[in-house]
Amino acid sequence: MNGANSLTARSAHMLRGAIAFPITPFDAHGAVDLAGVRANLAMLADSGCVSIVAPSGTGELFSLTPSECAAITRATVEAVAGRKPVIAAVGVGPAIGAELARAAEDAGADAVLILPPYYQNPDPAGLLAYYLAIAGATRLPVLPYARDAAHFTPELVEQLALAAPNVVGYKDGRGDVRSFMRIREHVIERLGAERLVWLGGVGDDLLIPYAAAGAEGFTSSMACFWPEIAAELWDAVQHDPARSRDLHATVIRPFYELRARKRGYEVSVMKAAAEILGYAAGPPRAPLVPVTAAEHAEIAELLARLRVPTAASRNATAR
Repeated sequence: MNGANSLTARSAHMLRGAIAFPITPFDAHGAVDLAGVRANLAMLADSGCVSIVAPSGTGELFSLTPSECAAITRATVEAVAGRKPVIAAVGVGPAIGAELARAAEDAGADAVLILPPYYQNPDPAGLLAYYLAIAGATRLPVLPYARDAAHFTPELVEQLALAAPNVVGYKDGRGDVRSFMRIREHVIERLGAERLVWLGGVGDDLLIPYAAAGAEGFTSSMACFWPEIAAELWDAVQHDPARSRDLHATVIRPFYELRARKRGYEVSVMKAAAEILGYAAGPPRAPLVPVTAAEHAEIAELLARLRVPTAASRNATAR
């Protein structure tokens, strides 16, 4: 086994399964609530999720300053205290991304998830340079995230894996299962089945087709308030297809239908659900908008109907 494959094998435990994407709570003045970050992690640190991303896209990374990102990563590492691997999300541009990757390594994170650059539709050569600049700034395992501005070809993923030995996986958030299959099959044919771990990164609602296409894990925003359902969904996809379809229809789809109502609701709905259940949340930062009062009530009814555990009930059980 070469060095890159060995690194991937050592990192696989944090990638094969449900990976939690927690929200970032803000206080009444709009500042990051680090005490809330730590409190919210209690349920995730002892859950069936295999790792935790901080701060994630669901955690509004795009609206945080570099110092806020670094503080959230450090608070997450400290709060989890080794019970779960922590994957630090970084990005924006090559300089800031590299800075955040180094800060994540200093904070004790276990890996880095590289989000797409801010520039829309970059040339493939520029996209490769962006990911290599950040991967080269840290010794940690890194995962490129394909979404929006980051449009990967099979050849581009191969080039990245060859040029950066610490690239251990590929997270696809574009929702194009055909493209995901082409990339995965190309890399496996050229570099071997063990070179990368393949992740579905669009959302809980597309796990079934991504798993059928070869995804070995997935990133879950549902886990930010209900990690048990994320872990159960992953287990069902692996072992009980009928159960996975039932979970999708009765649990996952209702939340994702709410998320589809407005741009940015993929964060706003998750924050509202967390707040209703008693977790630190606060409204999303601009340019996102909070859910309406009617939608807030609708989310509360859905949570009650599905009997989602509240923060208070979890705390009572833990005593």
